[in-house]
Amino acid sequence: MPGLIRGVARTAAIAGTATAVSNRVSRRQQGRWAAQQESEAPSPQPTAPAAQSPAPPAPDMTSKIEQLKQLGELKAQGVLTETEFEEQKRRILGS
Repeated sequence: MPGLIRGVARTAAIAGTATAVSNRVSRRQQGRWAAQQESEAPSPQPTAPAAQSPAPPAPDMTSKIEQLKQLGELKAQGVLTETEFEEQKRRILGS
């Protein structure tokens, strides 16, 4: 019975990882498509100067932080090795 539970737990971890990766790929594609649509559409000229407000944190950094959190969780669950974790971290921070 312990072998069965271990198999079920491993399957659940793999399915969770696959879902997280799939969601991240979908969000990335949607972001690229939105950016492509914005670059294709002409931007309207502002009629009056808008009040300057402090800029919100860059959405790119927010997504990187979220990805790093997910990587940390996968490493803590034992799904990723230290080497895999470092490689993925470098890829996220380098992009």
